[in-house]
Amino acid sequence: MSAPRAIPAPPPPGRRASPAGLSTEQLVINMGPQHPSTHGVLRLVLTLEGEVITDLEPDIGYLHRGMEKLAENRTYAQYLPYTDRLDYLASLNCNLGYCLAVERLAGIEVPERAQYIRVLLAELNRIASHLIWLATFGNDLGATTVFLYGMRERELMVDLFELALGARLTYAGMRIGGMPYDLPEGFEQATREAIRQMRPRLDENDRLLTGNRIFQSRTRGVGALSRADAIAYAVSGPTLRGSGLAMDIRGHDPYCIYERLDFEVPVFDEGDCFARYLVRIEEMRQSLRMVEQCLDRMPAGPVRAKLPRAFKPPAGEAYSRTEAPRGDLGVFVVSDGSANPCRVRVRAPSFANLQALGVMTRGSKIGDLVAILGSIDIVLGEIDR
Repeated sequence: MSAPRAIPAPPPPGRRASPAGLSTEQLVINMGPQHPSTHGVLRLVLTLEGEVITDLEPDIGYLHRGMEKLAENRTYAQYLPYTDRLDYLASLNCNLGYCLAVERLAGIEVPERAQYIRVLLAELNRIASHLIWLATFGNDLGATTVFLYGMRERELMVDLFELALGARLTYAGMRIGGMPYDLPEGFEQATREAIRQMRPRLDENDRLLTGNRIFQSRTRGVGALSRADAIAYAVSGPTLRGSGLAMDIRGHDPYCIYERLDFEVPVFDEGDCFARYLVRIEEMRQSLRMVEQCLDRMPAGPVRAKLPRAFKPPAGEAYSRTEAPRGDLGVFVVSDGSANPCRVRVRAPSFANLQALGVMTRGSKIGDLVAILGSIDIVLGEIDR
């Protein structure tokens, strides 16, 4: 009988033995926080084996400004402009989420015309946000033409915001109880003209990318997130709907006048970067439909409820949920009966969506990481609150 064969010792941590007796060492590297493709000061700690990502850990906090704590030293009205700086690409949606929470806390009835204006502006802001995502996502993957076209289309939306609110990025465009003022003369005509131009331009961007073989090879089957994992990680918005779950707060738990509007919720089952791209392309078309319906059905009347000069909601708490461009935006407000909030807490969709990045990237090549990160469309302003 031959002597028993010696069992080789396991390789030390960080090394993996190969059949030929060689070993490879896993490499830990940083991507960011100063990197153009992280779209903000985000640090990703990557563990690589060759070109394959075996682990990924997001490191956040480089942009933290204490936005929630600042609310405690300001009145309810004074804090509203700070919400612009959460998701600064969708400032109006953040304004709306905060206003709804305070109005629910104080039992304020918002005039019907103001609700239509709010929804109209929120959907225009959704389009503007998705367009800048489309532009930067295309640029990340080398489609410079899409970057130029996406920024060109976004100017149509930004011009409307400048006409209605006097600003082009951070608007403070809503007020507790409604709107600061009515829509200006000529706004409806300008909006209808922008919609008329936008539809063929969206189709043009769709043709540039959707059937493009290079774009498909960079996105199809890349960064797949299963429906079960999407639910487990509490992702929302286009990232969730790209994984096959038709969850949209505007239809599931309507607010303002969304229950009166006719729109569809785009859903794709593949869960990859390409599915998330398709969701946003279709969402922009649906938002154009909703804007037109708001213009057609806009009632006359006041745009703001009458509030006391010294606004002090009764002691209590309230929570609002809205469908922001990146997903489920929740705002929790606690009042102790004074003029300042006792506590404000924001449930940011980008924060929750970023949690799933590790699951989406494990086993992928490092060259796919830029596409995967870009496909979930994070904004560091609402992550580092």
